[in-house]
Amino acid sequence: MARTNRKIIETPKGAVRLRSPVKTDGTAVQELIARCAPLDQNSLYMNLIQCDHFADTCVLAERGDDVLGWISAHVPPGREDTIFVWQVAVDARARGMGLGRHMLTALLERPLCRRVINLETTITRDNEGSWALFRSLARRLDGDLSHAPHFEREAHFGGAHDTEHLVTIALDAEAVRRAA
Repeated sequence: MARTNRKIIETPKGAVRLRSPVKTDGTAVQELIARCAPLDQNSLYMNLIQCDHFADTCVLAERGDDVLGWISAHVPPGREDTIFVWQVAVDARARGMGLGRHMLTALLERPLCRRVINLETTITRDNEGSWALFRSLARRLDGDLSHAPHFEREAHFGGAHDTEHLVTIALDAEAVRRAA
């Protein structure tokens, strides 16, 4: 059950609780993403579905009632060895304390991810924060990072969005356990 996915981390700015979301978190997630440019905005309904249907593969970070971070992710159908991270959002007040990496590590520790050996995400070339986060995670977990264009500006987005590069980190299962 999603409610068992809880963890407290200590950061330079105080304790932060990491947990699976519940339906009532959808609005707070929507508001957080709105504060985290350059992330794409999803509909509130989409965030509600993520909080409800994908709670076991999403992470919400909070201090008290203040939502500071969010990860939406899922295990692609038929690929139990892969977790696809859709979005990582960290509030400006929580940046610089490794919260994104803590949330990703907490996600990988979950029972649903016990068979995961590949972490995937897509990142535009200019999203320096995301590149830094996933490169840092790969180093910390002794993973091999590779990337290639995946959703292309013209072919997939009709020129309306920059090319998204599929980033894959081949994980070392023992390194994931050590990082926990």
